[in-house]
Amino acid sequence: MSVIIDSAEGVTTITINRPEARNAVDPDTARALYQAFLDFEGDSDQRVAILTGAGGAFCAGFDLKSAGSGAADAWITSLDLPAGWDDPISDPRPGPMGPSRLMLSKPVIAAIEGPAVAGGMELAAWCDLRVMAQGAVAGVFCRRWGVPLIDGGTVRLPRILGQGRASDLILTGRAIAADEALAMGFANRICPKGQALAMARELARELTRFPQACMLADHLSARMAPADLAAALSREWRSTATFAAEGRAGAARFAAGKGRGGDFADI
Repeated sequence: MSVIIDSAEGVTTITINRPEARNAVDPDTARALYQAFLDFEGDSDQRVAILTGAGGAFCAGFDLKSAGSGAADAWITSLDLPAGWDDPISDPRPGPMGPSRLMLSKPVIAAIEGPAVAGGMELAAWCDLRVMAQGAVAGVFCRRWGVPLIDGGTVRLPRILGQGRASDLILTGRAIAADEALAMGFANRICPKGQALAMARELARELTRFPQACMLADHLSARMAPADLAAALSREWRSTATFAAEGRAGAARFAAGKGRGGDFADI
């Protein structure tokens, strides 16, 4: 299974399980993630979700092998947003990485080990809180390939980091480690390597103890208005056209072995 779901004591842990691909998300995994979070949202017994990855990696982004070969074309084409879409709560829509267009009523915590890069960084930004282990790395690595941020990265990173820091990461694609991620506000907690899931579960249990109606009302009020989020995501989605112009060829270069591990030297 490309996604593993475990629920205990009001906390749902959703694990991307493609360690052979550093948990890169292909279309089947995106569908499974989207459904897993819809199911979490609809389960009144579950109060907090954790998103993590198997095998020491959070998520290396969208699977560029499937993107470069054209195998993901049908999935991407199916994601077009209808004119006038304005409610990501009552009219949920999947994003390329799966849940990235959802606006859930309940909090989600990212437990990050290893890479959280490209679309993986966008998934982490979609989460409400981020626990990042030492040795983990985040970055807009898709900058190397002409693959645009289309899972909310251009919407959420400026709100999390401020425009200047977000622009630094979005324009340069550079990597940030856990300490810098904490300093700039991307990570909410850092921990020793291998302890991100344990810390995220401890944090989740803390949240389950509070009166939930009050916490969730504040949680909703602190975020973008649903219509504003929908408008921003729709605006960002227009960048998809650049994938045909640049991204497909870049994804194919990656699939052929160029620029692995965040190397910008030979792209």
